[in-house]
Amino acid sequence: MVDVQARISLTGGSDFWHTPAVPEAGIPELMWTDGPHGVRKQTGSSDHVGINASEPATCFPPAVGLASSWNPDALTEVGVALGEECRALGVGVLLGPGLNIKRSPLCGRNFEYFSEDPLVAGELAAALVRGIQSQGIGTSVKHFAANNQETDRMRRDSQVDERTLREIYLRGFGRVVLTAQPWTIMCSYNKVNGTFASENHWLLTEVLRDEWGFEGVVVSDWGAVWDRVRALKAGLDLEMPANRSHAEAVATALAAGEIDEATIDQAFGRVEAIVKRAAASLDGAPDSFDVDAHHELARRIARECVVLLSNDGVLPLAPDVSVAVVGEFARTPRYQGAGSSRVNPTRLDNALAAIRELVGHDVPFAPGFTTAAGQELSPTAHEDAVAVARDADVVLAFLGLGENHESEGYDRDNADLPAEQLALLDDILAVNPNVVVVLSNGSSVLLPFADRVRAVVEGWLLGQGGGRAIADVLYGAVNPSGKITETIPRRLQDTPSYLNFPGDDTGVRYGEGLFVGYRGYDASGIEVAFPFGHGLSYTTFAYSDLSLTVADGGVRVALTVANTGARAGREVVQVYASIGASRVTRVPRELKGFASVTLEPGASGRVEVFVPSSELAYWSVADHAWVVEGGDYTVEVGSSSRDLRLSGTVAVAGNEPFRPLTLGSTVAEGMAVPAFAEIVAKLAGDIFTGDPDLIRMMESMPLAALVGFSGQRQSEFEELLAQVNAARA
Repeated sequence: MVDVQARISLTGGSDFWHTPAVPEAGIPELMWTDGPHGVRKQTGSSDHVGINASEPATCFPPAVGLASSWNPDALTEVGVALGEECRALGVGVLLGPGLNIKRSPLCGRNFEYFSEDPLVAGELAAALVRGIQSQGIGTSVKHFAANNQETDRMRRDSQVDERTLREIYLRGFGRVVLTAQPWTIMCSYNKVNGTFASENHWLLTEVLRDEWGFEGVVVSDWGAVWDRVRALKAGLDLEMPANRSHAEAVATALAAGEIDEATIDQAFGRVEAIVKRAAASLDGAPDSFDVDAHHELARRIARECVVLLSNDGVLPLAPDVSVAVVGEFARTPRYQGAGSSRVNPTRLDNALAAIRELVGHDVPFAPGFTTAAGQELSPTAHEDAVAVARDADVVLAFLGLGENHESEGYDRDNADLPAEQLALLDDILAVNPNVVVVLSNGSSVLLPFADRVRAVVEGWLLGQGGGRAIADVLYGAVNPSGKITETIPRRLQDTPSYLNFPGDDTGVRYGEGLFVGYRGYDASGIEVAFPFGHGLSYTTFAYSDLSLTVADGGVRVALTVANTGARAGREVVQVYASIGASRVTRVPRELKGFASVTLEPGASGRVEVFVPSSELAYWSVADHAWVVEGGDYTVEVGSSSRDLRLSGTVAVAGNEPFRPLTLGSTVAEGMAVPAFAEIVAKLAGDIFTGDPDLIRMMESMPLAALVGFSGQRQSEFEELLAQVNAARA
């Protein structure tokens, strides 16, 4: 039997990145390290914010870029490569992916998250998990849960109503657990409805384990545990990094009977299983990986992540078009986020060099501005950039956000591009209207200039191969196929969370409820700059022949997509659904599935998307369960949430639970039951056959009040209700 102190030791790290060895149990030390888009194995003393150097590893596109591919297969490929690099570097668990919802564009860590939509986030995160774990390396899906800002992230209380929490903020996590079974889940720093996530029994045990069937380890975010005793009892297994006083507190609590040995054994056993599983994969692993192949994979994936937001035909560029390149981002790319996910790339492409290589000669360049602290800039940099731009056929303006604008640890102050960049763009447009803007940013930015430039290319953060990927798209070597997974608003004030972000000392109230991202914009009818799911191509696609079939416990959506242009291209088909008459609040439409198809010019293909009935469910607060309303659902298929090209209606059977009528039910709820309507007619006499406005007024009246109006005894009325309920059951 392993000594209890040794068992307690495995509920906390031995240092910043390792779990301790327990020799008597045959448990080796295991290294855990940051991801999620590359292996950040530090070479010096440990830190959590990316200050110290790390060993070279492939920097793949961060989640903000990967998401725009809408390609789970591509994310699985990235995951396999990440797993291979973990094995070569001796890392047993890679911390990621992150799939918190992009509630506001101001969240400083949005670059590490996938989407404002839980289906996209969950599908893509699950694909990445499957890829990594196929190599015998663990993942740590984070940050569980309702961790949607960096402001006061270690203390703030996320106050979310039950239905919103279930349908928006937990749904992606549930999808990953149910379809990919990650080895670990990382709990977040914040409180969730008054209780720290690390101590939240409902979150870590009742939902995660009992409901979803999670089998792995719950690990804390680094420094997220306030009391390890309470955390272990809530369902946490591993505190990282180690806090010696917390380990001592567990031993003291055990002696005092405040925690039982079975709880410690449970956590010990879970960590033991993960460590031994990873150690077996690392045993005999190669000490290197194919650097060239992984760099080429990073490039290839980045090409699918580029989004063409607007284009009047100026793109793609011909090699003989005279171009000028402006903006330091072209030479010094912003290719990943700042903070704990910063990867030391094996190599780094930049767009300026790639453009020169593609055209076969030098092109004029001016930095115009700096992108990071410490960069030197000529006093005439602004004027030099305008001069370079004046005589070109087309100006490629590389604009974006530097690491000082968005990072782990703090949120953005606004959604604007830096003022000096906007001023430079204005001056360039004054001398040359033929401007293409190429963006580098980890979350959406306002684009007040979009209708004054000839094209806008959203490059997000594309990893170490992004520079060549951008050049390939600009010159048509690659046909862009990326689509945004977060709405780009016209104004920050239009964002649904605007009045409730980032909260204050009393917490952050998720006051917009279900109406996050496109759900809120669509419900309010607010015009946006670019809608969720939008992305252009150098070819065109036509949709036709929609078929909706109820089968196999869901709706099978099938349609034909034809490439009606002159270039081969990939189209991402999006399926949205809604129900017209609902007994609960609904958003206008929600994404329920997606698929992509690659077609040669003139070719067509049949695309199928299966929508399980469970995807149509809402969370019933009254029943504490997922409920599918029976009825006619409208299914819309298109190229974005506001480019819906086909529509049909399909009848779906519900699973609504029996809800007996009580004295607390309303008159309207009672009138929906035929047998009850007859009773009311006898009780209320002329009330329900007279003025329709009076009838409408009484629909919200509790039945208890109707009893009083009728003059009948309550006990007699309750007997009638019992008869009605018995006949319905």
